[in-house]
Amino acid sequence: MNVVAFNGSPRRDGNTYHSLKMVCDELDARGIDTQIVQVGGNLLYGCLDCKECMRVHNNKCAIEKDKMNDFIAAANAADGILIGSPVYFGSMTTETKALIDRLGRITRENGFTLKNKPGAAVVTARRAGSNFTMAAINYLFTINQMPIVSSTYWNFTMAYEKGEWQKDEEAARTLKTLGENMAFMLGKLSK
Repeated sequence: MNVVAFNGSPRRDGNTYHSLKMVCDELDARGIDTQIVQVGGNLLYGCLDCKECMRVHNNKCAIEKDKMNDFIAAANAADGILIGSPVYFGSMTTETKALIDRLGRITRENGFTLKNKPGAAVVTARRAGSNFTMAAINYLFTINQMPIVSSTYWNFTMAYEKGEWQKDEEAARTLKTLGENMAFMLGKLSK
């Protein structure tokens, strides 16, 4: 089994990356392969509503000027999906939003290819916006018939400056439990 974790932060080694890595480390320890894919910082186009995906049904977006089709392929190949984003002005990064809009549209138009794959949001916030961002990411999972993995608290880290993720002990416990729960759910769903 494998889980793909999409890092929507433009900071490749920032707080969001390390928050995702805490979940991935727990999954790896339980024999589930993980891969963190860098989404943030890439020039990504939003959905143009061209409806080509509704006509062609090839699991690809008609926009081929960016890396989105690679991200779509990675999501389709995975057994579980994590999407991480820092909070920017009360919501997710633009790269994360582009991922959600285009991934959601393509997978729905190709027969709900993410159906029954567990998904979880991982959010990093300086102070506010984490609940809204987490809910916005979860909309992708619910509209694609994906079970949402939960933890003992909401899956976010309070951090702003580089390395502050290390100071949030509650987040470390929450994200470890998230990894445990995702591994459990993947095990149950694979039977």
